[in-house]
Amino acid sequence: MLPVLLVAIDNTVLAFALPQIAGALEPTGSQQLWIVDVYPLVLAGLLVPMGVLGDRFGRRRLLMIGAIGFGVVSVLCAFAPSAEWLIAGRALQGLFGATLMPSTMSLLRSLFRDRVQRRLAIAIWATGFSVGSAVGPSVGGLLLAHFWWGSIFLLAVPLLVPLLVLVPLLVRESRDATAPRVDMIGIVLAMLALAPFAAAVKHVATDGVDLVAIGLAALAIASGVLFVRRMERAEHPMLDLALLRDRAFSTGVLVNLLSVVALVGFLFFLTQHLQLVVGMSTLEAALVLLPGTAAMILAGLGSVRLVRRVRQEVVMVGALALSTVAYLLVAVLGADISVAAIATAFALLGAGIGAAETLSNDLVLASAPVDKAGAAAGVSETAYELGAVLGTAVLGGILTAVYQARLVVPDGIGAADAMRAGETLSGAIHVSETTGGEAGAALAEAARHAFDAGVVWTSGVGAALIATAALVTWWRLVRGRRGGPTTAALAIAASER
Repeated sequence: MLPVLLVAIDNTVLAFALPQIAGALEPTGSQQLWIVDVYPLVLAGLLVPMGVLGDRFGRRRLLMIGAIGFGVVSVLCAFAPSAEWLIAGRALQGLFGATLMPSTMSLLRSLFRDRVQRRLAIAIWATGFSVGSAVGPSVGGLLLAHFWWGSIFLLAVPLLVPLLVLVPLLVRESRDATAPRVDMIGIVLAMLALAPFAAAVKHVATDGVDLVAIGLAALAIASGVLFVRRMERAEHPMLDLALLRDRAFSTGVLVNLLSVVALVGFLFFLTQHLQLVVGMSTLEAALVLLPGTAAMILAGLGSVRLVRRVRQEVVMVGALALSTVAYLLVAVLGADISVAAIATAFALLGAGIGAAETLSNDLVLASAPVDKAGAAAGVSETAYELGAVLGTAVLGGILTAVYQARLVVPDGIGAADAMRAGETLSGAIHVSETTGGEAGAALAEAARHAFDAGVVWTSGVGAALIATAALVTWWRLVRGRRGGPTTAALAIAASER
């Protein structure tokens, strides 16, 4: 659970720190998105190969290597002197984080052979993921109330020290000697599919559709096609595409992906709204999220009992529906939304994410053979990290684009200051404070209105995405039942026997 909490916290801990980082390092709008996104992007590109590497050379060994590297790089991030250095440090965090996550999930698969025990173990594992993502902003807010922005990266130390001591004592080694070799060309193609895609989305958000965005998108598509062809032709592929052809497995991956899109996208604008629009301190804003964190824990663990009485796909669809309602609440209320309504919306979202993450990960592992546990874990966690990237890149990109389109800089603001104000809300607030007077107050008001307009658009798109996921999940799993048993159903029946 320690690496699960650590990696999940690092996905969202920057939420409350962004205003302070923006003030200290002065990143551009694009750099601000990259500071958040480069970590899950590198994770997403390396999780599957690291899962295979753990299967082949030892999951516990890989866990220990990743823990040491992650701790060292986290300390370096805490003292980054510029935005560029922080982005590079976050990329290295993603590299070592990728060695941690597949090990944890595949170790669960090898430790818990009984279906009922494994489902509870996965519920706790998924709850750790969800809670880590949810408490990241809260923990960050608590630290930022007393220390500088770099303190959020030092969280890794108290989590990793006991891990390095206790894992050799409590966790036995697990490996699969027949696992395929690590495919370096495949890794490069996977990264060339993911990174240019995220870059294209960010570029469109800040500069619109142009030749650069089209070129990046074309590179991502071409690399993705080549990756799929390479996996299909390989005798022992790094990613077994047959797993994705199973309806239960692929639906579990889809739910995992979009649940994280919903969570990370929501946190991206919510934390900025509470601090820069409402005017809360980091600690006050963090407290608003506590009910949602509690709902996430209860829903994740409660779903294990619920599926004994209610069909699993019905619970998953209901969980996605709750997330949709949370986004709709924000979209409908818009700029008039109260702090109480924000807390309610995040509680609904937390309940939906907690249940959906637990059941989707259980579905993924149940659908995969035991000897494919590492690869299956890598696919599931790739979906998680890719969801974190898309949550910021797509929903955050929409928010940035609407903000820049709607912001009207008042008279009395210089050209350089106007350009900075047009990058991010935190930049506009900083310019308004240094300018002062009527012009500064007018700029702050205009920036807040533009940001809230972006929140409305972003929430509408988020609601549409999650509602579509709910419909697709219902259709695919119900059709899977009517069309005969899926791999997951056969695995469940065998385990119960």
